[in-house]
Amino acid sequence: MSTTTETLPATGRFFRAPAPVPHAQPLGFVSFVRTATSNPIEIWGTRAFKEPYIVGSWLGVPNIVVNDPAGVRHLLVENARNYVMQPLRQRILRPLLRDGLLTAEGQLWRRTRKAIAPIFTPRHISGLTETMQARSEIFAEGLAAREGRELDLSHEMAMLTFDILQATLFSNDIASDPDSFAQSTREFLGSMGKIDPLDLLGAPAFLPRLRRLKGKKSMTYFRGLIAETIEKRRGRIARDPESAPNDLLTLLIKADGLSSAEIEDNLITFMGAGHETTARSLAWTLYLLSQAPQERALVEAEIDAVLPTLGHPSEWADKLPHTRAAFEEAMRLYPPAPSLNRTALSPDKVGPIDIPAGATVLVMPWLIHRHEMLWDRPDHFIPNRFLPENRDAIDRYQYLPFGVGPRVCIGASFALNEAVIALALMLKHLRFDYEQAAAPEVVQRITVQPAGGLPMRVVRRR
Repeated sequence: MSTTTETLPATGRFFRAPAPVPHAQPLGFVSFVRTATSNPIEIWGTRAFKEPYIVGSWLGVPNIVVNDPAGVRHLLVENARNYVMQPLRQRILRPLLRDGLLTAEGQLWRRTRKAIAPIFTPRHISGLTETMQARSEIFAEGLAAREGRELDLSHEMAMLTFDILQATLFSNDIASDPDSFAQSTREFLGSMGKIDPLDLLGAPAFLPRLRRLKGKKSMTYFRGLIAETIEKRRGRIARDPESAPNDLLTLLIKADGLSSAEIEDNLITFMGAGHETTARSLAWTLYLLSQAPQERALVEAEIDAVLPTLGHPSEWADKLPHTRAAFEEAMRLYPPAPSLNRTALSPDKVGPIDIPAGATVLVMPWLIHRHEMLWDRPDHFIPNRFLPENRDAIDRYQYLPFGVGPRVCIGASFALNEAVIALALMLKHLRFDYEQAAAPEVVQRITVQPAGGLPMRVVRRR
C-alpha cells in the first residue's frame, strides 16, 4: 500500500479538526441500521482508518472497503467499466436527480457527459469567473454590513454559492422571484441525501419512503420552476438569439443530444451537487481558519500582498496558493462527496482481495482522506500539504474531493475557482470567529456538514 511522504513542520500549532470518534468494536445489526440512517460516517471503526482493505458483508452481499490508492486507481480508472453505481446510492438520489449526470449510467451517461463537457472548458470557466467575482464582492459587502453579528456560516455560504450558481446558470433569468427560487432550492436540497431505513434494507421501490414523501411537494414545485425557466429561455433564443446570455442554461439548450427532460435533470444536478458541495467546503474552510490563527495569518498576508496585483479572476486559484491550500485541506478533512461506492459487474481482483460479481465496493474519501497509513497527522488541519512544493508527495488516488476517473466531477474547475475567489474577497476585510464552547457536530447527508449550522461572528480585520 502507498504511504505518504509528506514533509511537514513538526510544530504543535496545528488544529485537530472535529469528527465522530471511530468505535472500537463492530456495531450490531440494530445499531448499524440506526447509525447508518442518522449519520453514516459514524458507522466506521478504528480498523477503517488503519487498514488498506476491509472485507465484510451486508444482507448477504459482500462489501469490500478499498483504502489503498493503487486499488482505487484500479477500480475507478483502469477497470472502471466493470463497476456501476451502488444500488443504495441510486435508491437515494435517482428519485430526485433522475437522469442527471450524477446518477445516469451506461450509454445515457456517456452521451450526456459528451454533450456537457464543452460547457466546462477552461475558456467558458474563465468567462464565468468574472460573475463569480462580482457576486462575491456584493456578498462580502453584505457581510461587512452585519459586522459584529453571529451568523450561521453554513447557511450564509449556501446563499453565496446559490447566488453564484443562479447567476452563472441562469443569468438571473429565472421563472420566479429570486427569494422564492432560493427558498424552493433550500427545501429541495433539504430532502436530498438522507438514507431511509427501507433503502438500507433493500426494500422494494414501491414501498413509500416516509423521508422522501416529506420532500415531494418541494421537489414538484422546484422541478416546475426549472422546467418553466428552460421554456422561458427557449422562447427567448427563438425570438432573438443574440439577446440570450451565453450562460450554462443557454449552452445546455444548444448542446447536441439533450432532451428537455435531460436538461432539466442536469440543471437540478448542478444546483444540488454544485451548490451544496462548494457551500459546505467554504463554511468548513472559514471554521478551520478560525481555529488555526497562524494559518489564517498566512492566508490574510497573501491576500493583502498578492490580490491587489492580480488581473483576471481566472488567475486567482493559481496565484493565491495559501488560500487555495486552505480550501483543499478543508475538502480533505470534510470531503464534499464522502463516498464513491460501486457494484462489480464481473469478478475482479484488487490487491490481495478477490471481488465477486455483485459485490459492493466502497471507496470512501471520508476514510482515505483521514487514513493513518496515507497522511501525517491525518486529523489535523495542515494546509501546507497542498502548497505547490508539497503536492507531489500526495498520491493522485489518496485525495479524491472531486472523485477520479471517467466520472470525475465535471464541475471541479468551476468549484475551485469559485471557492478561491469567494474566500479572497471575504477574507480581504473580514474575519469569522467561532465562539461556541462545543465543537460542531459533523454529520453526513449528501455532503459532510455541521449539524445545526455553523454559528460564527463576523468582524472586520483591524
